[in-house]
Amino acid sequence: MKEPVSRRAKLVLFPWKKDHAAKPGLTEDDYAVYASYRPHVSGGFVGTLKVVRLTDARLLYPFDGAEELGPFDSKDAAKNAAQMRGKQIVDADLKTPEL
Repeated sequence: MKEPVSRRAKLVLFPWKKDHAAKPGLTEDDYAVYASYRPHVSGGFVGTLKVVRLTDARLLYPFDGAEELGPFDSKDAAKNAAQMRGKQIVDADLKTPEL
């Protein structure tokens, strides 16, 4: 059976950087961390997170099998948890780059 084709536009973070070799980040400025929150079905809030290494446009988080951040009682708690997790991912990639 043929898989349905999504009609939504694909997100391209850096269209001018194609087929570049992996390049580790040297400082925290080499990463973009997008932290936010969304409502959860249980009535609370979960943190949403995207971490991108800007040197080679590699998406570090979320990945397949990534855990959900929450649920939390408040929007601020969910966003703070996402920011803390993003900082942990950046620090870990600076220490041991995923190439």
